Amino acid sequence: MLTTLLSLPTVMAFDVDPAGNLLVGYDESGVRQIHLVAVDGSWRALTALDETARAARFVPGSRLVVVEHDSGGDERGQLSLLDLADSSGVLSPLTHDLAYFHHLVDAKPGRVFFTTNRRNEVDFDLVMLDLTSGDETTLYDGGGYLSSAHVSPDEHWAVVALAGGPGNSVQLLLVDVADKAVTALTGYDDPTYQEGASWLPDSSGFVVASDEGRDRLALRRYDVGTASWTDLLVDDKHDLAGWVCPDGEHLLVGTTDDGVVTMALHKLADASYIAQLDLPIGGCAARLIVAPDPLWSADGSYALLNHASPIDPLSVFRYTLETGEVDAIQTPAGLELPRGLRHPESHRVTSFDGEQIPVFVYRPVEGTSDGSAVVWVHGGPEMMAMRTWNPVVTALTAEGHTVIVPNVRGSAAYGKRWYSLDDKELRLDSVKDLAAIHDWLPSIDVDPRRTALWGGSYGGYMVLAGLAFQPERWAAGVDVVGIASLVTFLENTSSYRRVAREREYGVLAVDREFLEEASPLNRVDDIRAPLFVIHGANDPRVPLSEAEQIVEALSKRDVPCQLLVYPDEGHGLAKRANRLDAYPKAFAFLKEHLSS
Repeated sequence: MLTTLLSLPTVMAFDVDPAGNLLVGYDESGVRQIHLVAVDGSWRALTALDETARAARFVPGSRLVVVEHDSGGDERGQLSLLDLADSSGVLSPLTHDLAYFHHLVDAKPGRVFFTTNRRNEVDFDLVMLDLTSGDETTLYDGGGYLSSAHVSPDEHWAVVALAGGPGNSVQLLLVDVADKAVTALTGYDDPTYQEGASWLPDSSGFVVASDEGRDRLALRRYDVGTASWTDLLVDDKHDLAGWVCPDGEHLLVGTTDDGVVTMALHKLADASYIAQLDLPIGGCAARLIVAPDPLWSADGSYALLNHASPIDPLSVFRYTLETGEVDAIQTPAGLELPRGLRHPESHRVTSFDGEQIPVFVYRPVEGTSDGSAVVWVHGGPEMMAMRTWNPVVTALTAEGHTVIVPNVRGSAAYGKRWYSLDDKELRLDSVKDLAAIHDWLPSIDVDPRRTALWGGSYGGYMVLAGLAFQPERWAAGVDVVGIASLVTFLENTSSYRRVAREREYGVLAVDREFLEEASPLNRVDDIRAPLFVIHGANDPRVPLSEAEQIVEALSKRDVPCQLLVYPDEGHGLAKRANRLDAYPKAFAFLKEHLSS
């Protein structure tokens, strides 16, 4: 079943033009490429790259498309132009410098906006490129990591999200495109996360999700003329996100509830509820599934939503405003899902200090359970496990494993208090959450002696930390692009990444002693469980050296371990061929070490 699940194609919508043509990312070939879906429903492949196409936008008023792509998964996005009138599909370089990152922000008539760290490798600038003259104008170069930027419809303003404060904090800046003046709209006095500015059609203001002054993300409205904020929609129990309709009258609202994101239509004026969108149940629409945000058509008559659930691969749905109907965008290959796919159960596990850890439990396919389990830890750390499509988790249940997917402290989507509970010197408290989950396993009919840890990125750190700090509990571990030492990670990661991550983990110059204490590599003599490691050679976030040093240290102690390195991958496995090579080997490893 693993091969079948990994081979199911996914699709995500990147852009829609005024005529109704779509730009989508589609990975039926095994590597995500850009396709054009015409109004009549026909499909045309626009790119045939060896690498993953990361984003694409129409250039309004032309037949041009801007494509962002990288090399070998290194995330150093390069921007190229594609002429839809040219059937050859040849990409023309727009901003190419393989040493630096160039991330597509937006395309306007004759202009492209992007962020780049090419000035000093650390800080990201916001740049506007004139497609006619080739001239570039730097709109913001005030330093920091720009997590997003949103240009107003009249191109007068850009809202920049600057990740530069403590923990998960994000500051909002308003940039005047004409004179490049920058105004700070929020500060860092109160740790605040903010995301997804959505402009009003007349550019008089925008709506943004913010947890300033509260525990949950609420929708707030900023008025440019009066420089004032107002609360638009608040829910003290759930995170909210919002997207303004171009008609200026409606607002699409996403509500997060224990791993599920539902969508509803509201009035923009007073945020009053109108109707729920009839999307597949138990899944997620919007940014929390690591896919582009919902897209409104130019006239606001419909919206495109990227949606996935534990039983539905990532797909695109069209919501028609007038009728309320929701229809799936059909793909050329169709989709045949295996039988027996199920949604997870939701539980709460009491941790060492009384905190309640949200966990999702994916039960084995009926008749296959052997009592073993895999605890799957998400990355981040301030990311979150959502009820979304994960073919590897589903395949693990088909192998007979119960899969437990926790949102340990530090995870987002459960409030500011929860995602702040692992910051810096509290790091090891999240590892203690793993011990609490292990002790809870018998209550769901799982044999704790035959339980493994699996995680990627920060989740990989959690795997190694679990094995190092709780060696008596875990039978095996699968580490995908994980951190072995917080010290060497911060020393060797990309310069821009170090600055961003020190806010969460601790500053090398100040917190080195604790960073050493919390590093699994420094407890390697305590690790006795076998380890399986997967890493991309071009990882710009967690260097390959993190994998190499933990494997070397364990090999010297004759602890069974295996390292798979993929020369054409970065922070994870983006290519189907590599996933089909790596994951069956990881499954065989688990079968060997979790057998009764």
